[in-house]
Amino acid sequence: MHDNLRGILLMTLSMAAFALGDVGVKSLSGIVPPGQIMGTMGAVGTLIFALWTRARGLPLFPREVFHPAVGLRFLAEIVAGTGMVLAITLNPLSLATAILQAAPLVVTMGAALIFGERVGLHRWSAILTGLVGVLVILRPGLAGFNPDTIWVIVAMLGLAFRDLATRAAPKGLNNLQLATVGFFALVPTGLLVTSFTEPPLWPGVVGWGWLGFTILATVAGYYTITAAMRVGEIGAVTPFRYSRLIFGMILGMTLFGERPDGLAYLGAAMILCAGLYSAWRERLRR
Repeated sequence: MHDNLRGILLMTLSMAAFALGDVGVKSLSGIVPPGQIMGTMGAVGTLIFALWTRARGLPLFPREVFHPAVGLRFLAEIVAGTGMVLAITLNPLSLATAILQAAPLVVTMGAALIFGERVGLHRWSAILTGLVGVLVILRPGLAGFNPDTIWVIVAMLGLAFRDLATRAAPKGLNNLQLATVGFFALVPTGLLVTSFTEPPLWPGVVGWGWLGFTILATVAGYYTITAAMRVGEIGAVTPFRYSRLIFGMILGMTLFGERPDGLAYLGAAMILCAGLYSAWRERLRR
């Protein structure tokens, strides 16, 4: 029995938690290097989900963990984690959040190309509109183009590929087991990024506070999005993933004084409308 209202509430809370986690990463950017943020989040997140998995009586490394799809998901987590931290630290939060909302559209495209899922003309049109919206925000070749926005594209593609790999993962794997593996991917990633950038720094009281806040917000987001997809119908719950765009823009403007221009608003609106329309068409198809 599905409880759509509860699922919608959980999905909205999840997006708010992820947006707050982004605020934490952005605030940490002037305190500790990006690699240190990734490694610390990965280590603590792995510990939390590993203990949670064991508390549920589940093994940490069942045979299914070594499935090729889980290995591909691990690599996607590395790409997504690297891109996400660098995207948020090097770009306005509102801009990064807007572009990241195109990930579900890329997942739909990938599902058609990789898994042969039926995607009609309406959803292909929505995908094209969303991708054009991304280009409107990025404005490549124009004076307003910022090369650092490439990291947002890297994060978006990593997240999309992670979701596609999750679809191919063995059904017997629990979400907690997948989350443990996913967070662990940030540990070697953080070490690798640190070796090429600044050495680790002692965060101090403020830094540790932001690290704790970021980790708790991200873990809360992981938990609530999993719960949302379990208690509600996918077609009813998925459109509320786009509430993250609203949260991200409000937080970016309120806390960091960001002022997106007209093209940024236009591109964000195109991505939002395309995503909602695609989700609605998916619900009709189901």
